[in-house]
Amino acid sequence: MGTASTKKFIKNVSGTLTEEAALTTSAGAGDADKLPALNANGVLDATIVNSKTSSAGAGDSGKVVALDASGRIDSSMMPVGIGADTASITASEALAAGDLVNVWNSSGAKVRKADATTSGKEAHGFVLAAVANAALATVYFEGTNTAVTGLTPGPQFLTTTAGTSSNTAPSGSGNVVQRVGIATSATSLNFEGGVPIVLA
Repeated sequence: MGTASTKKFIKNVSGTLTEEAALTTSAGAGDADKLPALNANGVLDATIVNSKTSSAGAGDSGKVVALDASGRIDSSMMPVGIGADTASITASEALAAGDLVNVWNSSGAKVRKADATTSGKEAHGFVLAAVANAALATVYFEGTNTAVTGLTPGPQFLTTTAGTSSNTAPSGSGNVVQRVGIATSATSLNFEGGVPIVLA
């Protein structure tokens, strides 16, 4: 049974008046025909309205769409081809939210921090959430990276500090100069990976 409310009502059970509590959450089919009550937030619980913030596929057919923690509709709710251009790729190192990342081959596709120190680690996209080593990362290939801080508005370049960008391009021999987009504020990078150039 779902979570019972402190609010009760009287029902007729074969001629006997019986007290029963309304439910603030539902445990599913076993709670059929029970009366719902508003939860501690003064709203119907997601288990009662049958809502989800993300979709696991066909098994969630018929569920009500609810906004996720960011106040938006999760991309898993969108039809194929609509929504952010992303891929779920295994991280080959720990990633921080906002990191610019490089997709590379290590017994299959892996993702690591992009780094202008050496050729081959150019930025292909970014992550918006921290990811542990060997965990799946949602890599964004376009759009706005809103998990960055301290940017100077204007053109941004990949830096020799792995995963980051700056308004100043690296200049050392062997460094990679790659424009990675435009900072529209200190906390917003409109990502667009440019062609990398290795310095002599």
